[in-house]
Amino acid sequence: MPVVFNKNIDDDTILAVWKIEESEEELVSGLQLKQHELDFISSLNNGKRLLHWLSTRLLLRTMLNTSDYIDCRMDEHGKPYLVDLDYHISLSHSYDYAAVIIGKKRKVGVDIELIKHKIKGIRHKFLSDVELAQKQIGDNINGLYVCWCAKEAIYKWNGRKGLEFKQDMHIKPFKLKDEGQLNALVDLPGGTTELTVQYFKTRDGYMLGYVVA
Repeated sequence: MPVVFNKNIDDDTILAVWKIEESEEELVSGLQLKQHELDFISSLNNGKRLLHWLSTRLLLRTMLNTSDYIDCRMDEHGKPYLVDLDYHISLSHSYDYAAVIIGKKRKVGVDIELIKHKIKGIRHKFLSDVELAQKQIGDNINGLYVCWCAKEAIYKWNGRKGLEFKQDMHIKPFKLKDEGQLNALVDLPGGTTELTVQYFKTRDGYMLGYVVA
C-alpha cells in the first residue's frame, strides 16, 4: 500500500497521502463496493478520474483500519461524509496522488495540487489585488499554489456552497517556505472567523494544504 505520507496532526486528526501506482483492478480488489458505487464508477469511463475515486476510498479504508464496509457519500453541498461514523472527512486528488484527512472531533479540509505555471493565468480569479500585492504571492508560483490550496481546503472545511474564493477568503501576509502555515480571514454567514492553514511542498512538485478547526 503506497501511503507515502502519514501524520497524526493531533490525537483526533490524521492526514495521509497515497501515491497511485495501482491499476483499477488492484484498487477495486481492496474495496467492498455496493451496487450504487459500482454504477457510479462505471460512469467514470476509466482514466484518472476513476483511479482518483478508488484511491481516495482505499486510503480512507486504510486509515480507518477496518475490514467493514465503509459507506462514504456526498451531501447536497458535495461534501463527503461517513454514514456510519460521526467523523469529519475531506478528500483530494491530483494526478498521481490522493489525500485524505479524518477528524474525529473537529472539521477538516485538505487540498493537493500538482504545481503548474498556468496558475498565473487565473490568479486574479481567486486572489484579490491586496493579496496579489504581497511579495510572496504575486508572481511566485509556489506562493500562488499555497494560496489556492489554502482556499480550497477552507472551502472544503466549510462544506457549504456559496463561499467565494476571492470575495470571502482573505490571506494574511505570511512567510513563504517549503513547509509552513498561514492565517486567513473567512467571511461566513455567522461572521468573520480566522483560520490557520498548514501547507507543504513535496519533492516531486505538489503542494498540499490542510485546515483543522
